[in-house]
Amino acid sequence: MSKWRIIVPGSTANLGPGFDSIGLGLALYLTLDVTLQDQWEIIHLDQNGPTDVILEEHLIYQIATRTAQQYGHELPACRIEMASELPLARGLGSSAAAIVAGIEVANQLCNLQLTLQDKLNLSSAIEGHPDNATASVLGGLTISSMPTIQTTDTIHLTDINAAFVIYIPNFELKTADARAVLPNKLDRTYSVEASAHANMLAASLLIKDYERAGYYMESDLLHEPFRAQLIPHFTALKEYAKQSGAYGTALSGAGPTMISLVPHTIAESFTTQMQQAFPQLRVILTKADEHGIRVNQQ
Repeated sequence: MSKWRIIVPGSTANLGPGFDSIGLGLALYLTLDVTLQDQWEIIHLDQNGPTDVILEEHLIYQIATRTAQQYGHELPACRIEMASELPLARGLGSSAAAIVAGIEVANQLCNLQLTLQDKLNLSSAIEGHPDNATASVLGGLTISSMPTIQTTDTIHLTDINAAFVIYIPNFELKTADARAVLPNKLDRTYSVEASAHANMLAASLLIKDYERAGYYMESDLLHEPFRAQLIPHFTALKEYAKQSGAYGTALSGAGPTMISLVPHTIAESFTTQMQQAFPQLRVILTKADEHGIRVNQQ
């Protein structure tokens, strides 16, 4: 019997002004136990997935089948048991993690021998932007662009000497709805300033100047000013987190989850304080995942 365990980190994207480019792998995981068998079976072991699985509509099955076919293979049947720490439609990269997992299912079952670059290209092309996908493949901090729809170029950093606190509300926000509030055009001067903020965020993270990075996390001009209206606690949480010692706070991806960059020295007390101040949110202390996707054959 052939059996694999596939572990994919969730992710946060943008970190403020790094819109559709900057991603960060988080120590929150999607785990698949995959076993070859005669018939397909997908089982969700927690609440972060559908209760009734329709195979042809399941994202991991769709991606695995598509990837196998792209390389000229027929995907063999298997049993997949899934456990996820990533709530759906909350801005923690659940769809990107599922896409990366689906590609890896095909890679293992069909022995495709995909390289990391292959996985980056495939997952980013399916997502349409590279931020979450690259972070799930590589872990750590990723700064990426897509020179073409089929290729992804990434700068990768794993040594993140800070903690992260995430705030998960009890409501969903679909990415399509979050994109619908964005303007179609921006003034040139405004866009230049937004680009400068993204550049400064990336540079600050690369040189590990987290205080400066926190400042630019809170200086986005491309999406947060327009999406803030969708999240009732947006302004109050950012202000309280800053007063409580966070370097900076931003939306996680399109939201509604938010994320703070926090010094290690205050991370635990900060988390407790934020949970007390915002009891309607699930407040979680986490860190950057430094490994990316992992596969163990059992």
